[in-house]
Amino acid sequence: MKFPVEQILNLPDMKVLDFQELEGEEIIITIEKSVNYSTCPWCGQMTHSIHQNHWRIIHDLPWNKKPVLLKINRRQFKCHKCKKVFSEQLDFVDKSKGYTKRLATDIVQQVLNSNIRSVAQRNGLSDEEVESMLKKQVSHILNINLSQVKKLGIDEIALVKGKGNYLAILVDLDSHKPIEIVQSRRIEDIREVLVRRGVEILKVKIEEVSIDLWLPYKNLVEELMPNANITADRFHVMKQVNDELDTMRKAEKKAAISLDNKSEKERILEALNKRNMSIIKNEDSLNEKQREKLKSVQEVSPNLAKMHSLKEQFRDIFETTKSWGDSIIKLLDWMYDALSYFPKSIGTIVRWFGEIVGYFDGRTTSGAVEGINNKLKLIKRLGYGFRNFTNFRLRSLLNWHFTINSP
Repeated sequence: MKFPVEQILNLPDMKVLDFQELEGEEIIITIEKSVNYSTCPWCGQMTHSIHQNHWRIIHDLPWNKKPVLLKINRRQFKCHKCKKVFSEQLDFVDKSKGYTKRLATDIVQQVLNSNIRSVAQRNGLSDEEVESMLKKQVSHILNINLSQVKKLGIDEIALVKGKGNYLAILVDLDSHKPIEIVQSRRIEDIREVLVRRGVEILKVKIEEVSIDLWLPYKNLVEELMPNANITADRFHVMKQVNDELDTMRKAEKKAAISLDNKSEKERILEALNKRNMSIIKNEDSLNEKQREKLKSVQEVSPNLAKMHSLKEQFRDIFETTKSWGDSIIKLLDWMYDALSYFPKSIGTIVRWFGEIVGYFDGRTTSGAVEGINNKLKLIKRLGYGFRNFTNFRLRSLLNWHFTINSP
């Protein structure tokens, strides 16, 4: 029957030599391998000849919230056959690391719900040790193979709204997981990241790429992934229609300010002031109060009422029309009806027509990016201790790719 401490320790190949529980401090467990031999890594000969003992102390998982230190005898053996000296292998700790693999896994799990500084202080570690654990886990886990990705999304997010500093996000649109975060949306930076993954994989494996309405993205996809179908993300197209609608609301509000009739001016301004959400939000998602606001906008502005109706028709084409042919016919009819109301949006649709109607083939979108964006902002808010982009990237990607069973 095993010594109870060995059962709790759960390192099957090790035996406990000593156990100390220091009052109010830590637990120190002295261990070594239970066998008295090792196999030479050079010639494969088994040997019992111990050359010398090497003692080291490493951190392990805490017991009942008390820190645990493992005092390990990592023995050196001498091979009788090839005369070389070697150290025995310990599979639960990486060479030169001061902590067990399972502690590193637990620390990463903690960081996913907190930040480096707090986790380091809570576990008696330095920030640098926690960062090292993150990087080590990433080397095991984040070997994301693009050969498994068929639908790729390229988008960007602004972690600080209005500041203009964007990060580019590469997303596996089938799994809804980010596969890379690029420090900027500069095409040179994105190209470098993609090429590093393998040019032939990009050419052969990627079947479809969803992008926003930015020409450099399109040019990059045509350069690196010439066999992929390019789809303009429908939500970016919808945003342009909404932006043009809200621009008209602001223009009519500005025009109302110059009216001589005071009561009429107040009536219009009351309806149009800060009512953009009621006319931009999907009508079937409006609450009762927002519906009342929409009604007031429609009453004071027949022009905005018509534009809102066209906006809803446009959304309906993408959400409810099933047939590829019917979708294109309805879109062309909508463009004819909307030309005088949405000239800017119509111009964009004409320039990107092939990529926009490409949505009707597979109905691929980059809609998952919104959820990723929100999660990244939360990570940034929690990120005291993520002192540079590299650490932020590692922490972010681990959120989607780390599991408790990771190495």
